[in-house]
Amino acid sequence: MKLRLLTSIALIAVLSHYNLLFAADNIVLDHLSLSHAEELFAHNNRELLAAQRAVEGSQADTLSAAQNPNPTLSINASNFNLNRKAGNTNPEGGGGGITNQTISSVVAISQLFERGDKREIRMAVANNVLKASQYNLKDTIRQQNLFLKIAYYDLLLAQASEQVQLTNAALYDKTLEAADLRFKAGDIAYADVARIRVDALRAKNDLRQAQANHQKAQANLAYIIGKELEADSIVATDTWPSIDSAETRAVIDPAQLNDRADIKATEALVHAADDNRHLAEALKTRDVTIGVQYQHYPGQGPGNGENTIGAVISIPLFTNYQYQGEIARAEVDYTTALEAREQARATAIREITRTRADLNASIEKVQRFDQQMLAEAKKAAESAEFAYQHGAMGVTDLLDARRILRALELDAASVRADYAKSLAAWQAATNPEENP
Repeated sequence: MKLRLLTSIALIAVLSHYNLLFAADNIVLDHLSLSHAEELFAHNNRELLAAQRAVEGSQADTLSAAQNPNPTLSINASNFNLNRKAGNTNPEGGGGGITNQTISSVVAISQLFERGDKREIRMAVANNVLKASQYNLKDTIRQQNLFLKIAYYDLLLAQASEQVQLTNAALYDKTLEAADLRFKAGDIAYADVARIRVDALRAKNDLRQAQANHQKAQANLAYIIGKELEADSIVATDTWPSIDSAETRAVIDPAQLNDRADIKATEALVHAADDNRHLAEALKTRDVTIGVQYQHYPGQGPGNGENTIGAVISIPLFTNYQYQGEIARAEVDYTTALEAREQARATAIREITRTRADLNASIEKVQRFDQQMLAEAKKAAESAEFAYQHGAMGVTDLLDARRILRALELDAASVRADYAKSLAAWQAATNPEENP
């Protein structure tokens, strides 16, 4: 009954794993949401796989640390008499075959017995290193998930910028066509047509650069989700996050630091280094090797011979060296671990402070663009287009109005991308356990 239950549980686990893989493999890249990108990231990201292998290696180390020393079996044969056969009392009788020799044989078993709780301390060190590797895996997930969001929002920005440049280039093409007709009709001077043509060519250059930035953003996101060969088919479909989703705290809560995986990892390494100090001190406790042996020495005739048993105990003598180097090194490693923990806490405080400042600044910039700047620029550009079409504005003023609107549209997309990335960075700094 118990075997059937375990088999069923294993089967369910395997099917669930393959269902997740199947779902991830069937995600459509040309309509990629952030949540779908996170699924692909969780299955394919190479940095996560490397961190997982580190955890598995630490798990193997815990098995090694828990083992007792193996006993040693030794077999010894000696006293080959090359001048005498077994049972031959004549010393001049000569050698003979190997079976006729008077051979002394010894079979011994020895066992090392560790003292000073060395095995228990090794196990404690290995377990703390395992904890650190598990926390490092969580921190890798936190960092790589942030990189994923940044790459996704960079792609959104590249798509928006390319669309602005595409619209701008098309508008200049239409304006240039209209200008050529007006020039032929004698309504405008050739200098005005030349200005429009230069700006149209500049718009095409800007569009080509936007397309290149789009391709680079696709490649960056594709690497993170493990879809490098399909990078050119990736299209980000999510919208920018709402400003209402941002909440920042004025004071850094110490609990935010204690819950971060990178802080917990350094704390586990401090415990491991402390245990290593005890392990180094334990080296001064002498280990004992105890052995027993059976010895057979054949006599000079059939049925003759001697069988003996014996015991041996081996204890090291610390006459020349008492592990001062190992002890000193363990102390240095412990001090290094303490300093690394404090450095990690300081880095975390800096990260939280920096991301909070970036987020607050980006919120204010988005609000200014949404509430004032972009709307005013659109009104000014529309007025300039109307005035130029009715002959009330020169081509120079029209081109200036277009440049201002285009620059503000690009800035607006960039500001929203900055806000989205700063929000992701803030969340990664303050919600470290939020895994994909």
